[in-house]
Amino acid sequence: MVVRDVLHILGALEDADLEWLVAAGELRRVRAGEALILEQRGPDTLFVVLEGELVVSRAGLPLTRLGVGEVVGEMSLLDERPPSATVHADDDSEVLAVPYGPLRAKLAADPAFSSRFHHALCTFLANRLGRADALLVPLGWAPRAATERAPPQLATRTLEALGLAAARFDWFRRRVRSGPRGHDGGTR
Repeated sequence: MVVRDVLHILGALEDADLEWLVAAGELRRVRAGEALILEQRGPDTLFVVLEGELVVSRAGLPLTRLGVGEVVGEMSLLDERPPSATVHADDDSEVLAVPYGPLRAKLAADPAFSSRFHHALCTFLANRLGRADALLVPLGWAPRAATERAPPQLATRTLEALGLAAARFDWFRRRVRSGPRGHDGGTR
């Protein structure tokens, strides 16, 4: 199942941007229990979950699960602080691993790509923050006015794009697995 967060990435990036990510990234198979990101140890890679499920934990306590279409490592890419949590595979998973070095070089050299990529991340993070905020209400941490609001819903425009984004994500996963153009089709 494709989570709705992938809509924000796929909706903002052009096909050529996705092809660049495929070419710059590496398909990585992650075994259950294997860590992708360690708390307080700076990652050097942005991950897109293609298959499986990841667990985010802090001080050994699970905080949330991330599934297909989620992006991991974006916070350290943006602000360069070490991660505040550990992320490990809950089951055997596949991710596209895009090293920060080439990604930062592309962002610096290509203003149009940079604009689309940062817009996608901002929208993605705003959506993630909205979900986290919605969790605060049942815990009693939200102001009283927040408890009177309806649960967050997807915008009509986002709902209309859901089918297209799901198909586009399937295309993206196939491209990652087959490798960049001109690649022999083997795993990287």
